[in-house]
Amino acid sequence: MRHTGLTIRIAALAVVTLVGAGGCALDPQADPGGTGGGLAPVGKAEQVTGASGVSPTDQRARPTPSVAPTTKPATPRKAAATSTRTKTPPTPAQKRRAPNAPAPANKTRCAQGEYQREVEAYLARLGGFGKLTVDGRQTDADCAAIKKFQQRYDIRPAEGRAGPLTYDVAKRLATTDTSRCDAGSGITFCVDLTRQTTWVMKGGTVVARPTVTRTGMAGFATPSGTYKINFRNLKEWSDPYDVWLPYWQRFNGGIGFHETTTYLHNSSIGSHGCVNLLHADAVRWWELGSVGSRVVLVGRRPGT
Repeated sequence: MRHTGLTIRIAALAVVTLVGAGGCALDPQADPGGTGGGLAPVGKAEQVTGASGVSPTDQRARPTPSVAPTTKPATPRKAAATSTRTKTPPTPAQKRRAPNAPAPANKTRCAQGEYQREVEAYLARLGGFGKLTVDGRQTDADCAAIKKFQQRYDIRPAEGRAGPLTYDVAKRLATTDTSRCDAGSGITFCVDLTRQTTWVMKGGTVVARPTVTRTGMAGFATPSGTYKINFRNLKEWSDPYDVWLPYWQRFNGGIGFHETTTYLHNSSIGSHGCVNLLHADAVRWWELGSVGSRVVLVGRRPGT
C-alpha cells in the first residue's frame, strides 16, 4: 500500500508540471502595470517576438519540455532583431514615381473654390500675382497668388479660396478695356461704371492699372461724361452725411474721388454719387492728380 501511494503522488506531480508548462508562461513585459506579474499565452508571446519557427498547431503537437526556459532566451532576441533589420527605408530610386503612375495627391492646406479655373485664368491674364497653373486644381503656388490678389483688393477673408467675390473682382479687372477712356496728353482719371473699375492714363499710356471702385447706388447714380478736378482736400468733411472723406478730389458738383468709409465690396450699398477707392488707390490717385486733371466716366453701374 505504501508503494502504491508513493506511485500516485509521483503521477499527480507529473500532471501538474505538464499542465502548468503548456498552458501559459510568465512574461514580465506583458504586464500592463509594469509589475512583472502578468500571464501571457506562449503562442502569443512568440508571435510578438518572432521567435517561433513553427505554427501554433505544431507547437501543440510537440511535447512540452520538463525544464523551464532560461529568463533571457537568446533565440527570441536574435529573431526580433533580424525581423527589425528587414524593415529598411526605401532608397531614392524606389521612391521615384513610375512614368505612368498617377500624380501625387494635392497636399495644400488652402481650400479650393468653385471658380478655381476661372480665377487662375484671370489672374494669369492680369499678371503680377505669382506663378499659376490654369488647370482648375488648387496648389500652394495658386493659393499664394490668389491670397496676394485678395490682399491687394481687400477681399475678405484673404484665404486663397477662389470664391464668388474673388471671381467677380478678377473678372471685372481682367476684362476692363482701358482703350475706352479718351485720355488726353496729361493725367486722365478713367472710370468704367459698368465694371466698377478705375485706372489712370497719361498721354495714352496706363500709369495706374485698373483697380476696383464703387460708385453711386440706386437713386444716386454716378453720371458718365468728361469732367475736370476742380477742388482737392486731403481730408474733407461731408456736411450732408456727417463723415470724413479722405483724399478728396471733386470733379462734378458734390461728386469726387475719395477713400471709402465702408467695406468697398458690399455691393448692396454704394456711394451718393462719389467714386469710392481703397486706401492704397486713394493715396495713389491723390499723388497723380491735380486741379485741372481730366476725369472720364463711361458706362453705367448695373441696377442704377
